[in-house]
This record gives sequence, structure tokens and C-alpha cells, in this order.
Amino acid sequence: MGSQSAMLALPPATADHFPADACELCEWLFPHLAGLYVEQVQPAGEGVVMQARSRAAGAACPACGAWSSRVHSGYVRTVADDPAGGRPVVIRLAVRRFFCRNPACPSVTFAEQVDGLTGRYLRRSLPLLGLLAQVGLALAGRAGARLAATLGAAAHRTTLLRLVAALPEPGIGVAPQILGVDDFALRKGRVYGTVLVDIAAGEAIDLLPDREAGTLETWLKAHRGAQVICRDRAGGYAEGARDGAPEAIQVADRWHLWHNLGEYAEKAVAAHRGCLTRPEDGNGGPASPGNATPQAEPEGLRDVCGRERPLVARTRDRHAAVHGLLAAGHSEREAARILGLSRGTVHRFAAAASAGELLGKATSRQTKLDRYKPFLRQRWNEGITSAVALHAELQAKGWQGSVQAVDRYVRPFRAMTAAPPPGPVVPSTRQITRWLLSRPATLTDDERGQLAGVQDRCPHLNALTEHVRSFAEMMTQRRGEQELEGWLTAVEAGDQPELRSFANGIRRDQQAVAAGLTLPYSSAAVEGNVTRIKMIKRQMYGRAGFALLRKRVILHPR
Repeated sequence: MGSQSAMLALPPATADHFPADACELCEWLFPHLAGLYVEQVQPAGEGVVMQARSRAAGAACPACGAWSSRVHSGYVRTVADDPAGGRPVVIRLAVRRFFCRNPACPSVTFAEQVDGLTGRYLRRSLPLLGLLAQVGLALAGRAGARLAATLGAAAHRTTLLRLVAALPEPGIGVAPQILGVDDFALRKGRVYGTVLVDIAAGEAIDLLPDREAGTLETWLKAHRGAQVICRDRAGGYAEGARDGAPEAIQVADRWHLWHNLGEYAEKAVAAHRGCLTRPEDGNGGPASPGNATPQAEPEGLRDVCGRERPLVARTRDRHAAVHGLLAAGHSEREAARILGLSRGTVHRFAAAASAGELLGKATSRQTKLDRYKPFLRQRWNEGITSAVALHAELQAKGWQGSVQAVDRYVRPFRAMTAAPPPGPVVPSTRQITRWLLSRPATLTDDERGQLAGVQDRCPHLNALTEHVRSFAEMMTQRRGEQELEGWLTAVEAGDQPELRSFANGIRRDQQAVAAGLTLPYSSAAVEGNVTRIKMIKRQMYGRAGFALLRKRVILHPR
């Protein structure tokens, strides 16, 4: 709009003084100023100042709506407008005050407003307020304030949040036909809320302050119309959906089912991985317990001398103590205080039906020393029997563990004439579980060979592989209604305690699980919105209340 030192004076009377193309250009660039005569434009520091007045001959009284053109007085009003070219714009608007012609109106006089530009008691124009509200909605307070200042519309962060809080929300008349329900963390591990998502549109329609069954039930009763409810397997949501919308079909999400199966499969692999660490017999299978060859490593539940490992004894004692206190009527918190254990440890022992469930992973887990064990056996048989000397040699190979770890490993060898040959190299629990959960066609030839070897050496893992793959086939081909009952019966008849626990959980929610394995609906859109909620929370640094978070989630641009 001219140089910094120049002032552009525009004819004040009518648009006839402007070239036609200039009038059209102004209307295109500044449509919200169509109701003004712009009399003067001049630079002012880093910004631009416009002198303007209204084109209207009169105005309507805001109290009674009566039209008036009788001027009482006038004054100049300063209104901040949308920035132009990154420079702040200020409009010095000549405002008239009119007499109200309605004798019954309580307002004797009133000030005129320019449609689409000004509002009562506003120091910013309506377009600028809309711009700042959208900036606050997208970026919240601090980041939004930085962006607004860069754009030339500086505003305090609390102003942005106030504008966001004042935005109107879309009304919710009826629930969407396909409704998604899931929880999200307001304070991770302590406070959770519920997000409700229109699955067809993929948009969050509401947030609830908790994840209680009663809260969901109340919302569903107030917003009828849900025909399908996609959810995870949480009991609270199942109960709330059943009582709030009994006519709706509940669908358990397939991803959660597969994830839960993977967790139980990993527990089963950990429980039986010890079978794979025993040396092979002459036929290529695991050696029997009566094999005369002593076992050097303290694998399984007993050490090389046949004594129960201290870890096993401690785990069994704690499991018995925890369940004894719970049976006596104590809570988990009280049991933790009495036994001197953390609440998490007590909860883990309380959730296990037997101590064996807790011992499987602990007695067969990998250690950092595994890759060096063949070398240690070789050096021991070559006459290097000092743990300190062996530790020094391992350090030269990159070992960063302690000498005590080396000493614990070679200690059983001192009662033998020579260190026995190492057992077979066993894949990790995570590796075996990944092979079980992967499509067979995606595995390499080497991975398929190793998995086949695992199945040959352990019948339990062979049966586990068959169960997992049959479940995957049923899930991908959507045959839950036809095959789920048979799969559950086969698992319950087998010797797989981990999978039986998974089957017991499905039995409690079998109808929703069968629908999830048959119908095309899923909670994918819900999980996407939960991820978006996490992003919005991080933008606000966790300092906003539930009301503002709900507003931003519902209105946040996707």
C-alpha cells in the first residue's frame, strides 16, 4: 500500500472516484470491508492504519430492531483487522450514534455496527477473531500465540484459549448408526476418559469425563440411534452399551483380540522355552530327564545338583503368602504393606492362578551372557578355570557384565571333569512369538526352518502354533460365527493353560467377539482419534481442563 513515507488518500464520497478495476480488486481482497468507505490508508510503524466510515444511511436498534437514520453524535472507534502482507492492520472507524425512534424502547441511543466487521465491545474485527480462534483451536495457547504474532495478529495465549472456549459446538441429536467407544488417558495410569467416534465419518463427536459403565449408559439413553457399537473388551463398556442401547450389536475390535492372543502366546512360549534349551538326544529331540549327561546350566526349576532354585522357592512362597492374605479378607494394598512388596508385584501374584504361571518366563529368559557361553565352555575345557581370567577374556570380546555373572555360570563345572557341550542355540521368546503371529508366507526360509525345529522339539509349542494359525485364519476370513465355538472347545480341551485363560475371557464376551470376527466393522477410526487426542494433550502441556480438551477434540481441524 505504498512506501513507508507516503500516505495514500482515497476520495471519500462514492465509488465513482475509483477506477472500476480498483473497486473490484478491493472487493476481492477485502470482502469484509464492502460496507465501508475507505477514506485514507497510511503506514504506521510496522503496521497499516485505515480511516473509514460506514456506507449505510442508518442502522437498526439492537434492543428493539427499529430502523433509525437520525444521528445523535459520533466518535472514532479503533478496530484491529486481519493482517495484510504480514503487517497488522488497524481501522479507525468513524461511528455514528443514532436516536431510537421507538418511544417504548429502553435504549434512547445506540451505536451503529458494520455487518461482518464489528460487534459490540469488540476491539478486534469479526474476521480477525475468527482467524485467532482457528489458530487457537489448531495450536492451543503458547504455540498459537507465536504463530499469530508471526502472521501480524499478535494475541495473548489466554485470549486464544478464551476464543476457543467461546466457539459453538455442533449439536448431537442422535447417535451415529456405527458408534466407536474407547478410553484415553487424562492422567496416565490414574484418570481416564472416554471418546465417542462416528465410525463412518471417522470423527470424534463427544468426550466423557470417565470410563464408567453408568456414564456411557446415560449418554446412549440421551442419544438414541446407535445400531452397532465398536469397542474393546473392557467390561465397563460392555455393560454400559448393553444397558444404554440393548438393541445395538456390540462388536469387539479384531486388533485388540489379536493383540491379546499375542500376549497369551508370548506367555506360553516363555513357559515352554526351557524345553528347547535341553541338549538333544540321539534322535534329535530334547533329552529326557533321565539322561545321564549332567546339565551344566541351571535351566528350568532345578539346578545341576537337583536342588530347587532360590528364585523358584521365593516365587512359590510369595504366591502362597499373597493368596493367603487375600483369602483372609485383606486387600492388595494391605497385602503389599504386610509383605513389604510393591502393589504392582502383589497384583501380579494375585492375578496368577498358580506359581507356575510366574516361573515360566523367569526360568527360561535370555541373558546377555548367552552368546558367550560356547566360548566359556571351550576355554574351561582348555584349562582356564579362573572366573577372573575368563572375565578378562570376555571383556576383550566386548562383554560389559560383572565377574560375578561369569562365576555363577562356571561354578557347576567345578564338580565335573569337563564342561559339557552347549545346548542348542534357542531363539528368543520374542522371535518365536513373532514367527507364530506372522503369516507363514512372510517368513524367510531360515525362519520357517527354525520354527519347524521349535515345533519338533516341543509338542506344547507345536499345538500353540496350530491354535494361533487357526484363529488367524478364522479372523482374516471372517468366519467367527461358524468357527469360534469350535476353536474355543479345542483350546479348552488342550493342554495350554495360557490359551485357556484367553478362551475364558472370550467366553465372557463371546457374542461381541463372534461379531467382531464376522462383521466388517472395527475400531480403527477410534484408535486414530485416540492418537489425535494424545497430540492435542501434548500441545497443551497437560495444563488444560477437561472442558477445553473436549472443545478442541470435537472442533479440531483434521
